[in-house]
Amino acid sequence: MQHENENHTSQHEDQMPIDEHEKAVETAESQPVAAEPAETQADDMKDKYLRLYADFENFRRRTAREKMEFLQTAEEGMMTAILPVLDDFERAIKFMDQVQDVAVVKEGVQLIYQKLYKTLETRGLTPMEAVGKEFDSESHEAITQIPAPNDDLKGKVVDEVERGYTLKDKIIRFAKVVVGI
Repeated sequence: MQHENENHTSQHEDQMPIDEHEKAVETAESQPVAAEPAETQADDMKDKYLRLYADFENFRRRTAREKMEFLQTAEEGMMTAILPVLDDFERAIKFMDQVQDVAVVKEGVQLIYQKLYKTLETRGLTPMEAVGKEFDSESHEAITQIPAPNDDLKGKVVDEVERGYTLKDKIIRFAKVVVGI
């Protein structure tokens, strides 16, 4: 009998913790306290998202404004560099009315051209060499094709109608060329 009592008591003790555990789980699920931190966390995340989005929009506007200011400053620098050449052209035009010797005018125009060329060259402008080279559609624009004067010029640039230029290794104007066929 004592043995039966012990078995019965041990079964009762085993069941007791299970019932208490189930009650604790039911109590935790039914309490709104667990939902409040989730809502607070969601509100915090939404607030962080809105702040991040606003910061990004401000960054985008600021960089766009800075880019426009940079372009205006770059244009100003280029114009300032070319103004002395413009002054030289104005002096040459005044001087042309007084001079009878064409050689002097030619020399003056050549000096102004060289000054302009050096100014543009210091800013990164480089002319492209095309005559006698293989035709390349990446850097040349074929205006027309003519029969090649000799077999060596077939598929090559025979004449350059308009010179091409690069600005710091970027093509800004393609060379307009005549290609031999």
